[in-house]
Amino acid sequence: MQEKCEMPDLGEMTYFLGLEVNQAHNAIFINQKGFAIKILRRYSMENYKPMSTPIAQDEKRTSSEDVEKLDETSYRCLVGCSLYLTASRPDIMFVVSLLSRFMHCCNVDHYKVVKRVLRYMRGTLDHGVKFTRTEKVKLLGYSDSDWGGSSEDMKITLGYFFTLRSNVFYWSSKK
Repeated sequence: MQEKCEMPDLGEMTYFLGLEVNQAHNAIFINQKGFAIKILRRYSMENYKPMSTPIAQDEKRTSSEDVEKLDETSYRCLVGCSLYLTASRPDIMFVVSLLSRFMHCCNVDHYKVVKRVLRYMRGTLDHGVKFTRTEKVKLLGYSDSDWGGSSEDMKITLGYFFTLRSNVFYWSSKK
């Protein structure tokens, strides 16, 4: 392109729209460690004890009326930041998708789960998505669901991801 258009050579990409890009000879690793640290500092959680999982097993969230409500602005900001982190962190996709359902009716219990996600992020700052070069072309897909996990409407939550040449290239979690 430099032959056709006048443009400077900036070298290998290391940072793009909040994504940290580490390139090696046969692999590219993408994560958002800097952004996650910024979130932890913003909410004074950089010294909290890390959690091993982003959500407790069989955790069910509802928009219960008998639990103390809280300011939705802080909750929405935390969930929004977490949603942005899912660009390089498919491991938090399910819980962030679950928490985003309660933007309009969040309570203290929901806020505790968001804080747990941040504590999980604290312990897994170096996690991300790695793309490696392989010779064998193989397309694989994986899925899982909770079959009626929502106690309010009995709808399922489905999660799936696809790999090509052992590299994850698409993931999603939907109700």
